[in-house]
Amino acid sequence: MESWVPLMNIFINSVSPETEASLWLQSSFNNKSSSTNFSSTASFLSLLMQPTEPLITNSSPIPSKQRLMWLQTLPNTVQARILSFLTYEHAKFNKQELSKLARELLFNATEVDFWVRRGAQQLFDVVSDSNFKWVSCFNLDSEEDKFEERFGGLPGWLNDAASANGSVFPWLPVSVNDVNMRLPDVTCEDDEDLMVDVDDGKDGKDVKVETIGARHELVNLESGSIDDETKETALRLKTKLLNVESSLKATELADEIRVLVFEKKKSSLTVLSLIEPWNADDEIVPVLLSRLLEGNEDEFVVTSNILCSLMLPKFLELEKPASRVLVTTTIDYCKVHHKSAVYALLFPLILHKNGINNAICDVVTRIIKECLHPAHVSAICQKLLCEQNTNGNEYICPPCYQHLVSESLVWTESLFNLFQVILNHDVRLTQDSVNRLVIHVQESAIQLSKSLKFANFLLCFVSKCAPLLGPHKVALSEAVGNTSSFLTKSILSKLASIDS
Repeated sequence: MESWVPLMNIFINSVSPETEASLWLQSSFNNKSSSTNFSSTASFLSLLMQPTEPLITNSSPIPSKQRLMWLQTLPNTVQARILSFLTYEHAKFNKQELSKLARELLFNATEVDFWVRRGAQQLFDVVSDSNFKWVSCFNLDSEEDKFEERFGGLPGWLNDAASANGSVFPWLPVSVNDVNMRLPDVTCEDDEDLMVDVDDGKDGKDVKVETIGARHELVNLESGSIDDETKETALRLKTKLLNVESSLKATELADEIRVLVFEKKKSSLTVLSLIEPWNADDEIVPVLLSRLLEGNEDEFVVTSNILCSLMLPKFLELEKPASRVLVTTTIDYCKVHHKSAVYALLFPLILHKNGINNAICDVVTRIIKECLHPAHVSAICQKLLCEQNTNGNEYICPPCYQHLVSESLVWTESLFNLFQVILNHDVRLTQDSVNRLVIHVQESAIQLSKSLKFANFLLCFVSKCAPLLGPHKVALSEAVGNTSSFLTKSILSKLASIDS
């Protein structure tokens, strides 16, 4: 023990204990023979692993029957320093003894400090031998095909997902039908791609309506009628919802709604529209949401109907900043249910009939920044700007709020501001998305000539998308020339530097 006192003093008092301990150990090795060196290091490990009765104090009593290694009686900081030193100098110690020490701390010791456990794990990783005996179970010469089948092909779950007519990937808001519709197997003549069939609602005949840009339609995820008993129950729950005063009552109400709407397999969106859960107070929304989702976390139809019935109406009518509890709850939901967030919240909000305002823009911005990958956002922009086939641009909305959602984007200052946020979020737009944005810039330049938000978007657009704007240099210069903000010259200067 006495020979190791200087080393222990280093671990206790030094500012850089690992370095000084290594130098001390090296000087000790230089003064002794090789056999003595090994014996010395072995005695140090023996000291650390020596069984010791724990010290019992009033502050941290330990059962007297439990025996500790001497190392464990030292302060946690000193233990961590010693383990770090042993990891660094492991070549000078017996590998088996080091492994035994690390295993004792990792698997047998109780209430080990985080940094001590981490040091033991690092030591164990360094001194443990890899075991490659599992390779012997493969007969690579005679079963080459079987090996390739097991390790060279796609896993079964991915093959099943690829063959299913659902999402290409569950976490992406892109379905197989969306992908198929983007294949260039249809040619359009005389701008027929800008024509869509809509029902005029009078004689049942389809009429052709010309539109500029993408059009979007409501998708109905369910069908079926509702019986009188269900209607009466839904109206009763609607009355109870308006009188909820506590979280306990909200939990009971949510359970009743879940049983009626989801467990009895009713037309969920229609029944929820009768209950009008969007009238619930913001403070009880998290309770309702968590209880309604119970057992249905992975079903797109259910999660979408819950989101568009509980959250969407609150945001569609938003005129001032939303409450913190409502936004936080929405963000937490959207982080888990990406696809539902896109179809049941983002699409109908961005397609607001009157154009998004500042309050709605703030909510959409939070969702995009905190819940979606930039690649997902790029795909959303492309669908909003470029999709001409209405079947590829669906959104979900309660029937009584469909009048607030437009078939196409309404370009306001806030919408341009939203696209500026998207570009600043390192979202890479496709060439066709950029082409459509240029057209909308040309259409809005005169109307928003004095808008600072529009000018800021233009400056960001020209800076972020410069490589894709070469063919539009002249058109953009003319559009920017119609503006009269203090940023106009800066925007024109950046445009001038773009190669045509």
